[in-house]
Amino acid sequence: MRAYRGSPLHRACGDFIKRNDVRSAGGRRRAMKDWTEGEIRLLALDAIGEHYRRYRLPDAAAEAAMAGSLGRYGQLSPLAVCLREERPEVLDGFKRVAAGRMLPAVTSLQARLVVVDEPTAKAIILGLNGIGGRMKELEEAWIIQALVREDGLSQLQVAELLQRHKSWVCRRLALLERLSEECREDLRLGLLSPTMARQLTRLPAGNQIEVVAAARREHLTAAEVHGMVDLIVACTGRPQVEFILHEPRRALRQAQIEGLPAWDPRLSAAGNRVLRQLGGLLSGLGRMENWLRHRGRADLAPCDRSVLLPGFQRLTRDARTVAELTEDVLTEIDLP
Repeated sequence: MRAYRGSPLHRACGDFIKRNDVRSAGGRRRAMKDWTEGEIRLLALDAIGEHYRRYRLPDAAAEAAMAGSLGRYGQLSPLAVCLREERPEVLDGFKRVAAGRMLPAVTSLQARLVVVDEPTAKAIILGLNGIGGRMKELEEAWIIQALVREDGLSQLQVAELLQRHKSWVCRRLALLERLSEECREDLRLGLLSPTMARQLTRLPAGNQIEVVAAARREHLTAAEVHGMVDLIVACTGRPQVEFILHEPRRALRQAQIEGLPAWDPRLSAAGNRVLRQLGGLLSGLGRMENWLRHRGRADLAPCDRSVLLPGFQRLTRDARTVAELTEDVLTEIDLP
């Protein structure tokens, strides 16, 4: 927080500065070594390091709001910092530092020293900034990845350090390590939600990019993307995947139809017989449509064609007849 000239805070800070004023670089190093844990000191803005800011997403609106508060009321709470190579590095208070640098009158901020090792410093960032749900899932993932990949902790050790379940750690690590590079960048920029990203981690990197492109083209909801991923995971060949990517809503509708129950307590005995027939028929039509669309004649040997020709002719005739009769039934029972 900035101490403004003439204010009670400025006078108090002035007394503090006089007691702790150090002119030489060597004196500054000695002063840092003499800084005891929990002690609050006034630090020049240009002396405050932001090495750990890489684990936080930029938030221009929040920083502007903080600058307004800092200008009106001054600094209400000290930063939390640790010492790295005799330089104070912020653990909590990144927005206050950014706000202070926006205001020409602010040249220093109060900071409280925390003495911790590197893994604990990252845990503190997550703990202090996570109060009230302020940290985003991606920020948590960055910290967890650093604890595992930079500090060499196992996922179980990270869970114990953060007092979280191992599955929580695993999910956030997967957000970064199972996502393609393009999807990670979209996630960082806010173009991809963590909910959608979690679903994408179930797919190979190439499929992830394709699903994101289809979702944007068709303006799919998170639930629809979830359904797409379920379908692709269950695919046994590329033609099926292509159909889902090109017509995701149609594929989802077909899957929903194919998933009709074998029996419904709301239906009569006759109704349940029709339900079973509908389920089998629609399932077969869906498979046939997929084959005709993506493989078709090219999939058949010359000897197959003459043998199958009568069957395809009957399919065409019967499909038209069933379609016409179905339209009559829909009109009779007044369905939309």
